[in-house]
Amino acid sequence: MGEIVGAAIVSHHPGLMQTDDFRVQMGAGADSDLVAGAKRLRAKIDAVKPDVLVIFDTHWLTTGYHLYDAGAGYAGSYLSDEMPWYLYGQDYDYQGAPDLARLCQTVAEERSVMGRAIDAPDLPRHYATINVVNLLKAREKILTVSNCQNCDSEHFLESGAVIGEAIKQSPYRVVLLASGALSHKFNGINWVQKNPRIYHPENVSSLENVESDREAVALLAEGRHDVIIERFPDVYRKVPWEGLGGHYLQMVGAMGGAACRARGEPISEYENARGTGNINIWFQPEPQGEGAI
Repeated sequence: MGEIVGAAIVSHHPGLMQTDDFRVQMGAGADSDLVAGAKRLRAKIDAVKPDVLVIFDTHWLTTGYHLYDAGAGYAGSYLSDEMPWYLYGQDYDYQGAPDLARLCQTVAEERSVMGRAIDAPDLPRHYATINVVNLLKAREKILTVSNCQNCDSEHFLESGAVIGEAIKQSPYRVVLLASGALSHKFNGINWVQKNPRIYHPENVSSLENVESDREAVALLAEGRHDVIIERFPDVYRKVPWEGLGGHYLQMVGAMGGAACRARGEPISEYENARGTGNINIWFQPEPQGEGAI
């Protein structure tokens, strides 16, 4: 019987993949704490010894279906079409988890959820997966899950519940990684930063978004996923969170949805990335049989 042994919201923004010297320069003499946060996350993952990392990729936008990447493995060099002058030469080489992807499809079909496994060697990679794989120096199998753009919050939660059930039916220990930001409104192209340290929250797109993000982080620290989920359609989807919040909602859906009480431990500072609010947060699920996960 499989088990979810950990989960995290994790930033994937391109600045994290730049050289140490460049990041320190942009940070007015100090590096982004999200880089150190990725190392802290790696230590958390090592402690629970998963077989598979499930990455909810906010950049893999799909329409009509939640997709589960059933490829056996991928290797290559990533070049971003979004910002090729800035994010390029990211070599990657990792194993997939095709059996778990196919099991997700089976459970989706049983529950009449629009989910299917896709095994296509030429399927494009996205940096919301590649950057996380490389930041974590991932040795585990990787299952990437799409972010279906014509979904309401309940559909993401349903997709997460499918994945949670598939994990239970599998032989795997799994860590879930919600790859994306909280508030995701970019600053304008000619924006002038307010704080010399580019990562500083003063450089997030608006004070309202900072306040909303910090409120959400506080609720997550208390394990109040029920409140976050209840507010999502009218609050966090309108901020909006990256990918309509599909990364977080699928993650928490796999852990029990509104019944989940896993407390979120911030393992990095809250930082700006081109106006978006980024943070790494670790969730340790309650042991099976001792609470809702």
